[in-house]
Amino acid sequence: MIKTLLSSVPRIRIANLPTPIEKLPRLAAKISVSELLIKRDDLTGLAFGGNKTRKLEYLIADALSHGAKTLITSGAVQSNHCRQTAAAAAKFGLDCYLVLTGDSPQHYSGNLLLDYLFGAELVWCERERREMVTQETFQRLWQEGKRPYLIPYGGSNSLGVIAYAHAMIELDEQGVVADWIVFPSSSGGTQAGLVLGSKICGFKGNIVGISVDLDSAQLGQRISNLIAETINTYSLPVKADGSEIDIKDAYRGRGYGLPTDDDLQAVRDFAKYEGLLLDPVYTGRAAAGMIDLVRQGAIPSDASVLFWHTGGTPALFAENYTKLLSD
Repeated sequence: MIKTLLSSVPRIRIANLPTPIEKLPRLAAKISVSELLIKRDDLTGLAFGGNKTRKLEYLIADALSHGAKTLITSGAVQSNHCRQTAAAAAKFGLDCYLVLTGDSPQHYSGNLLLDYLFGAELVWCERERREMVTQETFQRLWQEGKRPYLIPYGGSNSLGVIAYAHAMIELDEQGVVADWIVFPSSSGGTQAGLVLGSKICGFKGNIVGISVDLDSAQLGQRISNLIAETINTYSLPVKADGSEIDIKDAYRGRGYGLPTDDDLQAVRDFAKYEGLLLDPVYTGRAAAGMIDLVRQGAIPSDASVLFWHTGGTPALFAENYTKLLSD
């Protein structure tokens, strides 16, 4: 019944699904864990892929149903979400405005270069003014008759949650049995969806979000609100009390977009031992957290661990991260 309710939510197929699952035996041996798997959402296909592509399947469907002509969203300079939104806008013939924090650099690289190639209009502002500038830009575009559709930060609303509830059902249908699922968590939609999906398909393992920026109280409240909003919006016969939300916030270092030595080492290890590319901001930080949890014994050495790769590869080629990784 619940799966039927979820399937009734309008969706436009964009992603290459289901994304594959691979075993990582060499890295598992290095970090001393019994089994290490990876769910390749970096292969969803839209503009180098990533987890936001799943969310955009629902967000674009909603935008088009409302007659949108323009997409608007916001993020950091190297935002994976903004890059995939810009690509989706190009794919469906929509204009795109991205409100980015900071100053326009002299040279575009990484995700920002792709934003430019996809034809997005870039609006720059200070971090603390991002929400206000986003709303001002939305109002201006509306007055100009461009029929904007506002996609929230990270694509994290009830539609984004539905996308990752479906992703969890997809994992279940792939027949994977894992004791732990570990992934980066920031805007909350991915983790909210995985938690909700786990209740639908009866997953009994541990779902652990490694926070890349917020403390566990802030992020936990955001995720709890998203789960409640989704359950209420779609009248899902599911109960959630917040106890399922597991966030590790000890790996944030000096903050968002400032990789620690452990983050960079995790990127190197995934590349050296398995030929896999992570990014320094999200997946590198989550991988470093996962490796430390195994080292501490918080994740037992005899466990089966699935690392959910949420994408972010273009950030490897951002000028500032390229220098750090090559030092």
